[in-house]
Amino acid sequence: MQTNLETLSSLERRLSITLPMQDVDTEVANRLKRLSRTVKIHGFRPGKVPVKIVEQQYGGQVRQEVLGDTIQKSFGDAVREQKLRVAGLPKIEVQSAGDTNGKFEYTATFEVYPEVTLGDLSDAVVEKPAVEVGDAEVDKTLEVLRKQRAVFEPVARAAASGDQVKIDYKGTIDGEAFDGGAAEGTVVQLGEGRLLPDFESNVIGLSAGETRTFGMKFPDDYHGKEVAGKEAQFEITVHEVLQARLPEIDAEFAKSLGVADGDLEKMRSEVRDNLQREVKRRTDAQLKDRVMKTLLDTAKLEVPQSLVDQEIERLMEQMKQNLRSRGVNTENTPLPREAFSEEATRRVRLGLIVSEVVSQHGLSAKPEQVKEVVEEQAKAYEQPDEVRRWYYQSPDRLREIESVVLESNLVKWVVEQAKVEDKPMAFDDLMGSAQ
Repeated sequence: MQTNLETLSSLERRLSITLPMQDVDTEVANRLKRLSRTVKIHGFRPGKVPVKIVEQQYGGQVRQEVLGDTIQKSFGDAVREQKLRVAGLPKIEVQSAGDTNGKFEYTATFEVYPEVTLGDLSDAVVEKPAVEVGDAEVDKTLEVLRKQRAVFEPVARAAASGDQVKIDYKGTIDGEAFDGGAAEGTVVQLGEGRLLPDFESNVIGLSAGETRTFGMKFPDDYHGKEVAGKEAQFEITVHEVLQARLPEIDAEFAKSLGVADGDLEKMRSEVRDNLQREVKRRTDAQLKDRVMKTLLDTAKLEVPQSLVDQEIERLMEQMKQNLRSRGVNTENTPLPREAFSEEATRRVRLGLIVSEVVSQHGLSAKPEQVKEVVEEQAKAYEQPDEVRRWYYQSPDRLREIESVVLESNLVKWVVEQAKVEDKPMAFDDLMGSAQ
Protein backbone atom coordinates (compact mmCIF):
# COMPACT_ATOMS: atom_id res chain seq x y z
CA MET A 1 0.00 0.00 0.00
CA GLN A 2 1.30 3.43 -0.95
CA THR A 3 0.06 6.56 0.84
CA ASN A 4 0.52 10.28 0.42
CA LEU A 5 -0.70 12.80 2.98
CA GLU A 6 -1.51 16.42 2.07
CA THR A 7 -2.35 19.25 4.47
CA LEU A 8 -5.15 21.32 2.93
CA SER A 9 -5.77 23.62 5.93
CA SER A 10 -5.17 23.71 9.66
CA LEU A 11 -7.62 20.83 10.17
CA GLU A 12 -8.29 19.40 6.71
CA ARG A 13 -6.19 16.56 5.31
CA ARG A 14 -6.22 14.45 2.14
CA LEU A 15 -4.84 10.92 1.99
CA SER A 16 -4.10 9.39 -1.40
CA ILE A 17 -3.95 5.59 -1.17
CA THR A 18 -2.82 3.14 -3.86
CA LEU A 19 -3.27 -0.66 -3.68
CA PRO A 20 -2.58 -3.50 -6.15
CA MET A 21 -5.81 -4.31 -7.98
CA GLN A 22 -4.74 -7.93 -7.86
CA ASP A 23 -5.45 -7.98 -4.12
CA VAL A 24 -9.01 -6.86 -4.79
CA ASP A 25 -9.52 -9.37 -7.62
CA THR A 26 -8.18 -12.21 -5.45
CA GLU A 27 -10.58 -11.38 -2.61
CA VAL A 28 -13.52 -11.12 -5.02
CA ALA A 29 -12.66 -14.58 -6.42
CA ASN A 30 -12.39 -16.08 -2.91
CA ARG A 31 -15.75 -14.68 -1.86
CA LEU A 32 -17.48 -15.89 -5.02
CA LYS A 33 -16.03 -19.36 -4.43
CA ARG A 34 -17.34 -19.39 -0.85
CA LEU A 35 -20.69 -18.09 -2.02
CA SER A 36 -20.99 -20.91 -4.58
CA ARG A 37 -21.06 -23.43 -1.74
CA THR A 38 -24.15 -21.95 -0.11
CA VAL A 39 -26.07 -19.98 -2.76
CA LYS A 40 -29.33 -21.42 -4.13
CA ILE A 41 -29.86 -21.02 -7.88
CA HIS A 42 -32.69 -22.69 -9.78
CA GLY A 43 -31.50 -25.70 -11.77
CA PHE A 44 -28.46 -26.50 -9.61
CA ARG A 45 -28.06 -28.63 -6.51
CA PRO A 46 -26.88 -26.80 -3.34
CA GLY A 47 -23.09 -26.55 -3.31
CA LYS A 48 -22.82 -27.47 -7.00
CA VAL A 49 -23.37 -24.07 -8.60
CA PRO A 50 -20.48 -23.22 -10.98
CA VAL A 51 -18.48 -20.20 -9.90
CA LYS A 52 -19.00 -18.71 -13.36
CA ILE A 53 -22.76 -18.68 -12.83
CA VAL A 54 -22.39 -17.18 -9.34
CA GLU A 55 -20.14 -14.48 -10.82
CA GLN A 56 -22.72 -13.61 -13.46
CA GLN A 57 -25.43 -13.05 -10.86
CA TYR A 58 -23.48 -11.74 -7.88
CA GLY A 59 -20.14 -10.54 -9.24
CA GLY A 60 -20.99 -6.82 -9.26
CA GLN A 61 -22.42 -6.87 -5.75
CA VAL A 62 -19.48 -8.83 -4.34
CA ARG A 63 -16.96 -6.51 -6.04
CA GLN A 64 -18.62 -3.44 -4.49
CA GLU A 65 -18.56 -5.10 -1.06
CA VAL A 66 -14.86 -5.95 -1.43
CA LEU A 67 -14.00 -2.42 -2.57
CA GLY A 68 -15.89 -0.98 0.39
CA ASP A 69 -14.14 -3.31 2.84
CA THR A 70 -10.77 -2.59 1.20
CA ILE A 71 -11.27 1.16 1.56
CA GLN A 72 -12.35 0.83 5.17
CA LYS A 73 -9.37 -1.36 6.15
CA SER A 74 -6.71 0.49 4.16
CA PHE A 75 -7.93 3.90 5.36
CA GLY A 76 -7.86 2.69 8.97
CA ASP A 77 -4.35 1.29 8.53
CA ALA A 78 -3.15 4.52 6.88
CA VAL A 79 -4.48 6.90 9.58
CA ARG A 80 -2.96 4.69 12.29
CA GLU A 81 0.36 4.71 10.45
CA GLN A 82 0.21 8.51 10.13
CA LYS A 83 -1.00 8.83 13.77
CA LEU A 84 -4.02 10.88 12.70
CA ARG A 85 -7.17 11.45 14.80
CA VAL A 86 -9.98 11.66 12.24
CA ALA A 87 -12.92 13.93 13.11
CA GLY A 88 -16.17 13.02 11.38
CA LEU A 89 -16.53 10.91 8.26
CA PRO A 90 -14.05 11.07 5.35
CA LYS A 91 -15.11 11.95 1.82
CA ILE A 92 -13.96 9.09 -0.42
CA GLU A 93 -13.27 9.56 -4.14
CA VAL A 94 -12.13 6.58 -6.25
CA GLN A 95 -9.51 7.69 -8.81
CA SER A 96 -8.83 4.36 -10.48
CA ALA A 97 -10.20 0.82 -10.15
CA GLY A 98 -7.56 -1.03 -12.18
CA ASP A 99 -9.04 -0.28 -15.59
CA THR A 100 -5.69 0.64 -17.16
CA ASN A 101 -2.86 0.55 -14.65
CA GLY A 102 -3.73 -2.46 -12.49
CA LYS A 103 -4.03 -0.29 -9.40
CA PHE A 104 -6.84 0.65 -7.06
CA GLU A 105 -6.43 4.34 -6.18
CA TYR A 106 -8.62 6.57 -4.08
CA THR A 107 -8.43 9.75 -2.00
CA ALA A 108 -9.95 10.37 1.43
CA THR A 109 -10.53 13.99 2.47
CA PHE A 110 -11.26 14.58 6.14
CA GLU A 111 -10.69 16.77 9.17
CA VAL A 112 -8.55 15.93 12.19
CA TYR A 113 -9.23 16.76 15.81
CA PRO A 114 -7.82 20.15 16.78
CA GLU A 115 -5.24 20.93 19.40
CA VAL A 116 -7.05 22.24 22.47
CA THR A 117 -5.26 24.90 24.50
CA LEU A 118 -6.75 25.10 27.98
CA GLY A 119 -6.79 28.55 29.52
CA ASP A 120 -5.41 29.62 32.87
CA LEU A 121 -8.28 29.30 35.33
CA SER A 122 -6.50 30.92 38.27
CA ASP A 123 -7.95 34.35 37.42
CA ALA A 124 -11.38 33.08 36.38
CA VAL A 125 -14.30 33.85 38.70
CA VAL A 126 -17.07 31.28 39.05
CA GLU A 127 -20.21 32.40 40.86
CA LYS A 128 -21.80 29.79 43.07
CA PRO A 129 -25.49 30.32 43.96
CA ALA A 130 -26.09 30.47 47.72
CA VAL A 131 -29.69 29.88 48.82
CA GLU A 132 -30.99 29.65 52.39
CA VAL A 133 -33.81 27.30 53.34
CA GLY A 134 -35.53 28.65 56.45
CA ASP A 135 -38.96 28.65 58.07
CA ALA A 136 -40.32 31.10 55.49
CA GLU A 137 -39.39 28.74 52.63
CA VAL A 138 -40.98 25.80 54.44
CA ASP A 139 -44.15 27.87 54.96
CA LYS A 140 -44.28 28.82 51.26
CA THR A 141 -43.89 25.21 50.24
CA LEU A 142 -46.62 24.06 52.61
CA GLU A 143 -48.89 26.72 51.10
CA VAL A 144 -48.19 25.34 47.62
CA LEU A 145 -48.97 21.83 48.89
CA ARG A 146 -52.23 23.11 50.38
CA LYS A 147 -53.24 24.67 47.06
CA GLN A 148 -52.48 21.41 45.28
CA ARG A 149 -54.95 19.68 47.61
CA ALA A 150 -57.62 22.36 47.39
CA VAL A 151 -61.29 21.38 47.04
CA PHE A 152 -63.42 23.73 44.92
CA GLU A 153 -66.93 24.45 46.15
CA PRO A 154 -69.75 26.50 44.54
CA VAL A 155 -70.27 30.02 45.91
CA ALA A 156 -73.00 32.61 45.29
CA ARG A 157 -70.85 35.60 44.36
CA ALA A 158 -69.00 37.13 41.45
CA ALA A 159 -65.93 35.30 40.11
CA ALA A 160 -62.56 36.50 41.40
CA SER A 161 -58.91 35.63 40.84
CA GLY A 162 -58.16 32.22 42.34
CA ASP A 163 -61.62 30.82 41.58
CA GLN A 164 -62.63 28.20 39.10
CA VAL A 165 -65.57 28.96 36.80
CA LYS A 166 -67.72 26.71 34.67
CA ILE A 167 -68.54 28.57 31.46
CA ASP A 168 -69.83 28.41 27.91
CA TYR A 169 -68.10 30.64 25.38
CA LYS A 170 -68.48 31.31 21.69
CA GLY A 171 -66.12 33.42 19.57
CA THR A 172 -66.31 34.81 16.05
CA ILE A 173 -63.96 36.74 13.75
CA ASP A 174 -65.70 38.90 11.14
CA GLY A 175 -68.90 37.10 12.06
CA GLU A 176 -67.46 33.64 11.38
CA ALA A 177 -66.75 30.92 13.93
CA PHE A 178 -63.16 29.63 14.14
CA ASP A 179 -61.46 26.45 15.36
CA GLY A 180 -61.10 26.37 19.14
CA GLY A 181 -63.30 29.42 19.53
CA ALA A 182 -66.23 27.74 21.31
CA ALA A 183 -66.84 25.38 24.23
CA GLU A 184 -69.67 24.37 26.56
CA GLY A 185 -69.41 23.52 30.25
CA THR A 186 -65.66 23.99 30.37
CA VAL A 187 -63.99 24.69 33.74
CA VAL A 188 -61.22 27.28 33.78
CA GLN A 189 -58.90 28.48 36.53
CA LEU A 190 -58.59 32.21 37.13
CA GLY A 191 -55.46 34.02 38.26
CA GLU A 192 -52.85 31.49 37.10
CA GLY A 193 -52.00 32.95 33.70
CA ARG A 194 -53.63 30.10 31.78
CA LEU A 195 -56.07 32.41 29.97
CA LEU A 196 -55.39 35.42 27.78
CA PRO A 197 -55.52 38.52 30.03
CA ASP A 198 -58.29 40.23 28.00
CA PHE A 199 -60.41 37.07 28.11
CA GLU A 200 -59.89 36.49 31.84
CA SER A 201 -60.62 40.09 32.80
CA ASN A 202 -64.06 39.73 31.21
CA VAL A 203 -64.80 36.55 33.17
CA ILE A 204 -63.84 38.09 36.51
CA GLY A 205 -66.81 39.89 38.04
CA LEU A 206 -69.48 37.65 36.53
CA SER A 207 -71.78 35.57 38.74
CA ALA A 208 -73.54 32.31 37.93
CA GLY A 209 -76.24 32.86 35.31
CA GLU A 210 -74.70 36.05 33.89
CA THR A 211 -73.62 36.57 30.26
CA ARG A 212 -71.16 39.07 28.83
CA THR A 213 -70.30 39.99 25.23
CA PHE A 214 -66.99 41.70 24.50
CA GLY A 215 -64.32 42.23 21.87
CA MET A 216 -60.63 41.39 22.17
CA LYS A 217 -57.55 41.14 19.98
CA PHE A 218 -55.42 38.00 19.88
CA PRO A 219 -51.69 38.69 20.44
CA ASP A 220 -49.58 38.93 17.30
CA ASP A 221 -47.43 36.02 18.55
CA TYR A 222 -50.38 33.82 19.54
CA HIS A 223 -49.68 30.13 18.97
CA GLY A 224 -52.79 29.73 16.80
CA LYS A 225 -51.51 31.35 13.62
CA GLU A 226 -54.95 31.46 11.99
CA VAL A 227 -56.22 33.92 14.65
CA ALA A 228 -52.97 35.66 15.72
CA GLY A 229 -53.29 39.45 15.64
CA LYS A 230 -57.00 39.37 14.75
CA GLU A 231 -59.99 41.05 16.45
CA ALA A 232 -62.59 38.63 17.84
CA GLN A 233 -66.02 38.91 19.48
CA PHE A 234 -66.82 36.60 22.40
CA GLU A 235 -69.97 35.76 24.31
CA ILE A 236 -69.43 34.16 27.74
CA THR A 237 -72.05 32.62 30.03
CA VAL A 238 -71.06 31.64 33.59
CA HIS A 239 -72.82 28.60 34.99
CA GLU A 240 -70.96 28.18 38.25
CA VAL A 241 -68.35 29.95 40.38
CA LEU A 242 -66.23 27.69 42.59
CA GLN A 243 -64.03 28.88 45.45
CA ALA A 244 -60.98 27.00 46.67
CA ARG A 245 -61.18 25.51 50.17
CA LEU A 246 -57.68 24.74 51.41
CA PRO A 247 -57.03 21.95 53.90
CA GLU A 248 -55.90 22.92 57.39
CA ILE A 249 -52.31 22.16 58.32
CA ASP A 250 -53.09 19.49 60.87
CA ALA A 251 -52.35 15.84 61.56
CA GLU A 252 -54.47 14.67 58.61
CA PHE A 253 -52.59 17.00 56.30
CA ALA A 254 -49.26 15.66 57.59
CA LYS A 255 -50.45 12.09 57.00
CA SER A 256 -51.37 13.01 53.40
CA LEU A 257 -47.70 14.00 52.95
CA GLY A 258 -46.50 10.61 54.15
CA VAL A 259 -45.91 11.34 57.87
CA ALA A 260 -47.61 8.27 59.31
CA ASP A 261 -48.09 9.54 62.87
CA GLY A 262 -49.26 13.00 61.75
CA ASP A 263 -46.53 14.82 63.73
CA LEU A 264 -46.40 18.42 62.44
CA GLU A 265 -42.79 19.06 63.45
CA LYS A 266 -41.70 15.89 61.70
CA MET A 267 -43.67 17.02 58.65
CA ARG A 268 -41.89 20.40 58.61
CA SER A 269 -38.53 18.69 59.07
CA GLU A 270 -39.18 16.37 56.10
CA VAL A 271 -40.34 19.28 53.93
CA ARG A 272 -37.19 21.20 54.88
CA ASP A 273 -34.97 18.19 54.05
CA ASN A 274 -36.69 17.78 50.67
CA LEU A 275 -36.26 21.48 49.93
CA GLN A 276 -32.58 21.37 50.83
CA ARG A 277 -32.07 18.40 48.50
CA GLU A 278 -33.87 20.20 45.69
CA VAL A 279 -31.97 23.44 46.35
CA LYS A 280 -28.69 21.51 46.21
CA ARG A 281 -29.70 19.82 42.96
CA ARG A 282 -30.59 23.15 41.33
CA THR A 283 -27.61 25.10 42.63
CA ASP A 284 -25.29 22.28 41.54
CA ALA A 285 -26.85 22.45 38.06
CA GLN A 286 -26.33 26.22 37.90
CA LEU A 287 -22.75 25.86 39.14
CA LYS A 288 -22.10 23.26 36.44
CA ASP A 289 -23.46 25.62 33.77
CA ARG A 290 -21.14 28.40 34.98
CA VAL A 291 -18.17 26.04 35.08
CA MET A 292 -18.85 25.01 31.48
CA LYS A 293 -19.11 28.65 30.43
CA THR A 294 -15.79 29.37 32.13
CA LEU A 295 -14.14 26.55 30.17
CA LEU A 296 -15.65 27.85 26.93
CA ASP A 297 -14.44 31.38 27.67
CA THR A 298 -10.88 30.42 28.54
CA ALA A 299 -9.99 27.60 26.09
CA LYS A 300 -8.73 28.09 22.54
CA LEU A 301 -9.37 25.69 19.68
CA GLU A 302 -10.60 25.44 16.10
CA VAL A 303 -13.82 23.48 15.70
CA PRO A 304 -14.03 20.80 12.94
CA GLN A 305 -16.97 21.62 10.68
CA SER A 306 -17.61 17.92 10.10
CA LEU A 307 -18.41 17.44 13.80
CA VAL A 308 -20.63 20.53 13.78
CA ASP A 309 -22.52 19.14 10.77
CA GLN A 310 -23.08 15.84 12.58
CA GLU A 311 -24.34 17.67 15.67
CA ILE A 312 -26.70 19.79 13.56
CA GLU A 313 -28.17 16.59 12.10
CA ARG A 314 -28.62 15.17 15.61
CA LEU A 315 -30.33 18.33 16.91
CA MET A 316 -32.60 18.47 13.86
CA GLU A 317 -33.64 14.85 14.37
CA GLN A 318 -34.36 15.55 18.05
CA MET A 319 -36.53 18.50 17.05
CA LYS A 320 -38.39 16.39 14.48
CA GLN A 321 -39.08 13.69 17.07
CA ASN A 322 -40.32 16.34 19.49
CA LEU A 323 -42.63 17.82 16.85
CA ARG A 324 -43.92 14.38 15.85
CA SER A 325 -44.73 13.61 19.49
CA ARG A 326 -46.96 16.70 19.43
CA GLY A 327 -48.76 15.58 16.30
CA VAL A 328 -46.90 17.85 13.85
CA ASN A 329 -46.27 16.51 10.36
CA THR A 330 -42.53 17.14 10.00
CA GLU A 331 -42.65 16.38 6.26
CA ASN A 332 -44.41 19.74 5.81
CA THR A 333 -42.30 21.56 8.41
CA PRO A 334 -38.88 22.43 6.99
CA LEU A 335 -36.18 23.02 9.58
CA PRO A 336 -33.45 25.49 8.53
CA ARG A 337 -29.99 24.10 9.34
CA GLU A 338 -28.67 27.56 10.23
CA ALA A 339 -31.10 27.69 13.17
CA PHE A 340 -29.12 24.89 14.85
CA SER A 341 -25.61 25.99 13.86
CA GLU A 342 -24.74 28.13 16.90
CA GLU A 343 -25.91 25.58 19.46
CA ALA A 344 -24.23 22.72 17.57
CA THR A 345 -20.93 24.62 17.46
CA ARG A 346 -21.13 25.37 21.19
CA ARG A 347 -21.81 21.72 22.03
CA VAL A 348 -18.98 20.40 19.86
CA ARG A 349 -16.56 23.00 21.22
CA LEU A 350 -17.50 22.21 24.82
CA GLY A 351 -17.25 18.46 24.20
CA LEU A 352 -13.70 18.82 22.85
CA ILE A 353 -12.67 21.02 25.78
CA VAL A 354 -14.17 18.68 28.39
CA SER A 355 -12.51 15.67 26.74
CA GLU A 356 -9.13 17.42 26.90
CA VAL A 357 -9.54 18.45 30.56
CA VAL A 358 -10.63 14.94 31.56
CA SER A 359 -7.73 13.36 29.65
CA GLN A 360 -5.07 15.75 30.97
CA HIS A 361 -6.12 15.59 34.61
CA GLY A 362 -7.43 12.03 34.96
CA LEU A 363 -11.00 12.98 35.78
CA SER A 364 -12.71 9.89 34.35
CA ALA A 365 -15.19 8.12 36.60
CA LYS A 366 -13.56 5.59 38.95
CA PRO A 367 -15.39 2.30 39.69
CA GLU A 368 -15.64 3.19 43.38
CA GLN A 369 -17.23 6.55 42.50
CA VAL A 370 -19.78 4.86 40.26
CA LYS A 371 -20.55 2.37 43.02
CA GLU A 372 -21.05 5.21 45.52
CA VAL A 373 -23.58 6.98 43.26
CA VAL A 374 -25.46 3.73 42.61
CA GLU A 375 -25.62 3.17 46.38
CA GLU A 376 -27.05 6.66 46.91
CA GLN A 377 -29.69 6.01 44.26
CA ALA A 378 -30.54 2.61 45.73
CA LYS A 379 -31.04 3.97 49.26
CA ALA A 380 -34.02 6.01 48.07
CA TYR A 381 -36.00 2.82 47.33
CA GLU A 382 -37.62 0.17 49.50
CA GLN A 383 -35.72 -2.65 47.74
CA PRO A 384 -32.19 -1.29 47.18
CA ASP A 385 -30.79 -4.65 46.02
CA GLU A 386 -33.12 -4.66 43.03
CA VAL A 387 -32.05 -1.10 42.12
CA ARG A 388 -28.37 -2.10 42.28
CA ARG A 389 -29.02 -5.07 40.00
CA TRP A 390 -31.02 -2.86 37.64
CA TYR A 391 -28.03 -0.55 37.17
CA TYR A 392 -25.35 -3.22 36.89
CA GLN A 393 -27.34 -5.33 34.43
CA SER A 394 -27.21 -2.56 31.81
CA PRO A 395 -23.99 -1.01 30.43
CA ASP A 396 -26.08 1.94 29.15
CA ARG A 397 -27.40 2.70 32.65
CA LEU A 398 -23.93 2.49 34.12
CA ARG A 399 -22.63 4.84 31.42
CA GLU A 400 -25.25 7.38 32.52
CA ILE A 401 -23.91 7.13 36.09
CA GLU A 402 -20.34 7.43 34.78
CA SER A 403 -21.32 10.64 32.95
CA VAL A 404 -22.76 12.08 36.16
CA VAL A 405 -19.57 11.22 38.07
CA LEU A 406 -17.34 12.62 35.32
CA GLU A 407 -19.25 15.93 35.34
CA SER A 408 -18.96 16.05 39.12
CA ASN A 409 -15.19 15.45 38.91
CA LEU A 410 -14.87 18.14 36.26
CA VAL A 411 -16.83 20.74 38.25
CA LYS A 412 -14.83 19.96 41.39
CA TRP A 413 -11.52 20.35 39.51
CA VAL A 414 -12.49 23.69 37.92
CA VAL A 415 -13.76 25.01 41.25
CA GLU A 416 -10.41 24.13 42.82
CA GLN A 417 -8.53 26.01 40.08
CA ALA A 418 -10.73 29.11 39.79
CA LYS A 419 -11.87 31.79 42.21
CA VAL A 420 -15.28 30.85 43.57
CA GLU A 421 -17.61 33.54 44.84
CA ASP A 422 -20.85 32.77 46.65
CA LYS A 423 -23.71 34.69 45.07
CA PRO A 424 -26.74 35.06 47.37
CA MET A 425 -29.89 34.10 45.51
CA ALA A 426 -33.53 34.31 46.54
CA PHE A 427 -35.26 30.99 47.09
CA ASP A 428 -38.11 31.97 44.75
CA ASP A 429 -35.69 32.94 41.99
CA LEU A 430 -34.02 29.54 42.19
CA MET A 431 -37.21 27.52 42.37
CA GLY A 432 -39.07 29.53 39.76
CA SER A 433 -42.70 30.50 39.53
CA ALA A 434 -43.86 27.01 40.58
CA GLN A 435 -43.12 28.03 44.14
